[in-house]
Amino acid sequence: METVPLLEMKGITKRFGKTLANDHVNLRLYSGEIHALLGENGAGKSTLMNILLGIYKPNSGEILHRGEKITIKNPKYAAELGIGMVHQHFELIPPLSVAENIFLSMPHRRFLLNQQEMEQTIRAFSEKFALPVDPAAKIWQLSVGEQQRVEIIKLLCRDCEILVLDEPSAVLTPQEAKEMFKTLRTMADDGKAVVVISHKMNEVMEHANRITVLKNGRVEDELLAQDATIERLTKAVVGARTMDEVTAKPQKEPGKRLLEAKELTVQNDKGLIALDKASFELHAGELFAIAGVAGSGQRELAESLAGLRPSVSGQIALEGKDITKTTAKERIGLGISFIPEDRLKMGLIPGMNLKQNAMLKKFRGPTCSKGGILKKKSIAAMAQAYVDEHAIRHGGMELPVSLMSGGNQQKLLVAREMDGDPTLVIAAYPIRGLDIGAAEAIHEILLQQRERGACVLLISEELDEIFALSDRVAVLCDGKLMGIRKTADTDYEEIGRMMSGELA
Repeated sequence: METVPLLEMKGITKRFGKTLANDHVNLRLYSGEIHALLGENGAGKSTLMNILLGIYKPNSGEILHRGEKITIKNPKYAAELGIGMVHQHFELIPPLSVAENIFLSMPHRRFLLNQQEMEQTIRAFSEKFALPVDPAAKIWQLSVGEQQRVEIIKLLCRDCEILVLDEPSAVLTPQEAKEMFKTLRTMADDGKAVVVISHKMNEVMEHANRITVLKNGRVEDELLAQDATIERLTKAVVGARTMDEVTAKPQKEPGKRLLEAKELTVQNDKGLIALDKASFELHAGELFAIAGVAGSGQRELAESLAGLRPSVSGQIALEGKDITKTTAKERIGLGISFIPEDRLKMGLIPGMNLKQNAMLKKFRGPTCSKGGILKKKSIAAMAQAYVDEHAIRHGGMELPVSLMSGGNQQKLLVAREMDGDPTLVIAAYPIRGLDIGAAEAIHEILLQQRERGACVLLISEELDEIFALSDRVAVLCDGKLMGIRKTADTDYEEIGRMMSGELA
């Protein structure tokens, strides 16, 4: 390892009004290393990386590049230094091809795209770093894992030597995550400095060389991964408070049938069958989980139940009433709440502030408006109630929610969807990309809804989460419902076999 860091941040301090986001933070990045950045949502990780990318300017502190003091005055200068980031929410243009997206990201691109040359460049990086992707494919046609590869290739094509990845495994299957870290290791071995923002401690300990933990804007711990333990990292991340494991109480008797799906068939965005003749029932006071590897029809099922995607055939009934043809607005009125897998694309509007996002489902109702005029005091009180009840941290009620951490964005989304005591809660990957504390809070809320008598439909790829929380679990594989089991009567092996396509 080099003795002089490729890049060093020393004493970085950043304030947003009264909020101290970074407090004299030190960070050293070395060529040939994977450096993990841990911390709860709101610990200051994103702010620090935005300073590195030239998006924010620090109030104090200095940055050294190869030992020389520099000022990263804007994102363009950061890119010229070879600094790039793969954000948790990808910055791609869906209708354009892989080659076109990468061409647009090039700093010194010509006016016209040489398609053949660009595709050859992409294939060269694909082969060198094991990032298989079709340069001619449209972005909307790619899986999440393939889209992430495109983002990484974008940085490689720009000759980035410092690559930051925000929660890179949060949207990947376990196998995709394993392959992704192999790629990151190859990139580090090629002399690059790789920064991984993550909440997954086991993953970090296995793949990183060095770990820095932020807490309340300060460096709480810095250590080599070989010296890390779960106990040490947990203490650094969450502090002295204990993190009790959230587990569901055994269900004595299933409640009344709330929702019934019969032979439900739904298409994906490509017009192909994504969910094929699925039938199941959901009951009051039940937490019902859907397991399966990514792309098995989970998204299409959730959007169909929420009224956001029409079904090709089949029927959906809520408390005995056929709702198959009802709109999303009508289903909201019937007590169906939806926590989508992508909180910023479907759940919240990033450019709107906290109060505006809080009222999205109620702005036409008496709580938020009268005679077409918004009731600002009532809206502010409702938003404040969400903040107080769910411990949502924010820089100000008037600031865009895009400036909030992922965990606090999710808390806001959950607070809004739980308001009004819904009958059915559809929660798709509700703790994806969240830290321990935020994940525990979300789990507790879902279990409270279950105990209240609502039905919670949990979609997850994490078997630990499914077995800890659910009463029953259904398994999807390539759009087909492989079987339904009581969680108490099955095990990881059986569910794993069903996820791989073995019929129950």
